[in-house]
Amino acid sequence: MSLRSIPLGPGAVVIAYLQNPRERFWGVVRRLDATGLVMEGIELGSFDDWVRQVGEGGAGLSLSTVFYPLLRVEKLLLDAEDGAVPSMASQFEKRVGRSLREAFGWGGPD
Repeated sequence: MSLRSIPLGPGAVVIAYLQNPRERFWGVVRRLDATGLVMEGIELGSFDDWVRQVGEGGAGLSLSTVFYPLLRVEKLLLDAEDGAVPSMASQFEKRVGRSLREAFGWGGPD
């Protein structure tokens, strides 16, 4: 099975739980392999401020493209609806009025 057929592969919107130091990072997977994880996104604690700024047309916080060695990645959680709880991507769309794909060209691997 290739990574392209795995839901957590390139193009998937995820929350990465990291260790040493403990962090949570939200964004799109650009690459995932035996060396590590490349994501484009933002620290989870900054998500609400970032969405507000994007919705207002501001240029405050920006997305980062980061590499995390696989030893730091504790788990990846797919950003998906969970019953009545909307995904963070859905929250973005509702608050900003555009999808992530429209706003940033997110969708598939580079």
